[in-house]
Amino acid sequence: MKKLMESSKIMKKMINTILFILVAGMLAFVVSNLHFDGDCRCYASKTENTGIISLPEADASQEGHIVTLVELGSVNCIPCRMMQPVMRRVEQKYGSQVKVVFHDVWTPHGNTYARRYGIQGIPTQVFLDKYGKEYFRHAGFFPFEEVYKVLRKGGVR
Repeated sequence: MKKLMESSKIMKKMINTILFILVAGMLAFVVSNLHFDGDCRCYASKTENTGIISLPEADASQEGHIVTLVELGSVNCIPCRMMQPVMRRVEQKYGSQVKVVFHDVWTPHGNTYARRYGIQGIPTQVFLDKYGKEYFRHAGFFPFEEVYKVLRKGGVR
C-alpha cells in the first residue's frame, strides 16, 4: 500500500512537470512569434479601411500641415484599435493642421515603415514637424488629451 502511494506521488510529480514544460514551451513559442524586433515574424492579415491615410509617400508629403502624426500599429492589435478613434478625432478636429498617417506594420508594405522608424512595439505614434523631422515619439495607447499636448508643442492651435 505504501509503495502504491509513493508511485502515485511520483506519477503526479511527473505529470505536473510535463504539463509545466508544455505550457512554458507554448508560452515561449507565442511570445517569440509576437515579439516585434523590426523584422515582424507575425503573419500579415487583411486590413480594413480605417479612413486614415496609408500611402507610401504619406509621411514625407506635408502639403501645408504643421504636424504629421504617424501611427504605426495593426488593425489586429487591441491597443492599436483603441487608437483609431483617437486618430480620427485628431483628423476631424485638426485636419487642416495635422496630417494623420496609419501604417499596418503586420503587412509587407507597413513593415517597411516599422523598420524605417525603428519601432519596438505597437502602437507607436511618431510626431513629425513641418520639415518632416521627428520631435516626439510614444509607444502604447495614447489618449487624445495627451496627443493634443504633443500637437501643441508642434505648433497646432
